[in-house]
Amino acid sequence: MTHSTGTLYIISAPSGAGKSSLVKALTDANPEIRVSISHTTRAMRPGEVDGVNYHFVTREEFVKMGEHGDFLERAEVFGNFYGTSQSRLQQTLDEGHDLILEIDWQGAEQVRKLMPQARSIFILPPSLQALHQRLTNRGQDSDEIIDGRMREAVSEMSHYVEYDYLIINDDFAHALDDLKAIFRANQLQQKRQQVRFGRLLAELLG
Repeated sequence: MTHSTGTLYIISAPSGAGKSSLVKALTDANPEIRVSISHTTRAMRPGEVDGVNYHFVTREEFVKMGEHGDFLERAEVFGNFYGTSQSRLQQTLDEGHDLILEIDWQGAEQVRKLMPQARSIFILPPSLQALHQRLTNRGQDSDEIIDGRMREAVSEMSHYVEYDYLIINDDFAHALDDLKAIFRANQLQQKRQQVRFGRLLAELLG
């Protein structure tokens, strides 16, 4: 049976905007939507599972994958490598699943060049005060780190203009509805519906 190829979604947001919570709520509600799992050379943290949180690989393995051109995008963060495997990503799309790639604007730029058909979504907080409050409420970082994250956030947010969709996460339920609407509308595109309802369309048109 012919099946529709899934759509790749790039989702970006500054730290504290609620991206991870929204993506989790979306995929919990619709298991057909998958989240891309990155490869990383950093050490596994307590509670993490290989193949669930990340694909944990050695530096040598990562370099070899890069030499074979398997990374759609990659970056070095605090001395560790992170990258998205193009072959694994394409396999998921070919199986007909929509796939979410949670990356920053720089990674998004790399992906768009290689996969211009990808859809992109940027999530913004309702205000700088709300963003600062969310970062503070986590209780994970010092004031100095939070100030650094705030400066970084302002720089990141200026790139929202490069994205197809913009969601303001003021009310979580409303933001989740907005996110679901983007995915739903895309699934109703004529090309995808043509594959899904091929037999019905043939019957209707005699």
